[in-house]
Amino acid sequence: MIYLRLFFEFFKTGLFAVGGGLATLPFLYEMGSKTGWFSAADVADMIAVSESTPGAIGINMATFAGYKTAGIAGGVCATLGLAAPSIIIILIVAKFLERFRDNKYVNRAFLGLRPASIAMITAAGLNVVKIAMVDLSAYSGIETIPQIFILKAWILAAVIVIISLKFKKLHPIVLIALSAAAGILFKF
Repeated sequence: MIYLRLFFEFFKTGLFAVGGGLATLPFLYEMGSKTGWFSAADVADMIAVSESTPGAIGINMATFAGYKTAGIAGGVCATLGLAAPSIIIILIVAKFLERFRDNKYVNRAFLGLRPASIAMITAAGLNVVKIAMVDLSAYSGIETIPQIFILKAWILAAVIVIISLKFKKLHPIVLIALSAAAGILFKF
């Protein structure tokens, strides 16, 4: 039964998460709180693992979440669930592509989806910042607002931004590796 539920939950996520892998984050947060399969901190771990492994981030997160919940079979079910809506929609669109390619209503609908995708990705990014760079648990016992910020994380983020701006051709994997090394070295 858990495998069917994993497939169904990730099918819903795949159906409504328009905009790529990071657009699945709001759905993952909701799924984790609703089912108890994983916490918000686990989602942050999923992002780190998914960003640093080859493949699509949404698929990687689904596989990781499914594996964490129900082992290898759970990972397979979650991955298939997330991918199934896209496959179905692609098959349908491919069948009728020639007829709708120049349809102004279809083109306008896709233009309308862009702001929604941007909003979902922005919300997901802000959630990641909140988890990784702000200690909200310290909020009740602080005297000043800056005390809730995780200084090491902000310094690391600034260093990574500076490095990426200075060395524009540097591959993102190098930045991820540097961040991981800093996390291990400075015990984030």
